[in-house]
Amino acid sequence: MPMIFILGGLAGQSLAENICYATLPISMIVLGSMLTAPVLSQVMQKYGRKAGFLLGAFGGAIGATIGALGLYYQSFPLFLFGSLFTGVYMSAQGFYRFAALDTASDALRPKVISYVLAGGLLAAVIGPQLVKVTAHALVVPYLATYLAVIALNVFGSVVFLFLAPPVPDTEYQEVGISRTRWQLLQDPKILISMFCAMVSYALMNLMMTSTPLAVVGCGFDENRAADVVSAHVLAMFLPSFFTGHLIAKYGAERIIGIGLVLLTISAFAGLSGVDLGNFFAALILLGLGWNFGFIGATTLLANSYAPSERAKVQGLNDFLVFGSVTAASFGSGWLMNCSGSSVVKGWSSVNIAMLPWLLLAAIALLWLYRQKISKPVHS
Repeated sequence: MPMIFILGGLAGQSLAENICYATLPISMIVLGSMLTAPVLSQVMQKYGRKAGFLLGAFGGAIGATIGALGLYYQSFPLFLFGSLFTGVYMSAQGFYRFAALDTASDALRPKVISYVLAGGLLAAVIGPQLVKVTAHALVVPYLATYLAVIALNVFGSVVFLFLAPPVPDTEYQEVGISRTRWQLLQDPKILISMFCAMVSYALMNLMMTSTPLAVVGCGFDENRAADVVSAHVLAMFLPSFFTGHLIAKYGAERIIGIGLVLLTISAFAGLSGVDLGNFFAALILLGLGWNFGFIGATTLLANSYAPSERAKVQGLNDFLVFGSVTAASFGSGWLMNCSGSSVVKGWSSVNIAMLPWLLLAAIALLWLYRQKISKPVHS
């Protein structure tokens, strides 16, 4: 995914007739994730995690293949169609954290989510380096990168062949009262945890999608853009080794709050200038904020529903999260390229757009926390 996010906007900018649509390929990826999340959730509920993950890897390989053809034939619509299939993979990898919860005790839940997301450290290191090696390895720019993505999906899917179902299939069909989706959204804990996850993920995507365009637009080369994104992805996943411990000790609400504060500081760091150091500071803070906000929200959600509601809640959560990310990724390109007369003004617009959403999330979280501490304790 770091490879796709580094080059998706740049490739879109090279193919699109209107630069306002430069980030549309990334929007299509997230749209594909949003549309397939409920379906994959039901597939995994019925046939197991392995089937869903293999399906995701297959979608990623197909998407990269179509994307490579789009680059070769210089067809923006074909490239967008491939991006939509890539969303199947993005959706499937979002369920890794839920798969880790299947056999975890309540005490271990925050930690296993963190450990799974810590695997993103490999992506943070390997992805941007592969971009540097492959971006201009062939006559058609970025074509070799998409060929590398095909190979990663094919060889990576081998891992899932060794994934044994953690519980008998019959235990996936839990018996119990299951609320409707509307009833689930009326539960304040579920609603606010989903909203905080949406804000954390969408705003991270809003800024990250624009970053390669902003870095290159400010006179730096693609390698520097890859370095900035690499630092960002490291910041996204490196804290995962201890985020779960912090949640267990201080509570999910407080960790989400810290995440929202870090995302706010990130926006102000982006507004403070367009030197390379400013980009690094903003994106590192963005990654840290996403880590605390998203892992905290996922943990809060995981403790908010009955086992019989698992597939419904997880599918609904990822549908809403990726729906918000779709809007953010499309808005990112418009804000970056079409909201101002220069790259600097466009980058400022991206950062300013984050602030009202962070304020709304903070107010909702504070209300939930006050409700929690105001409840009487019964012996």
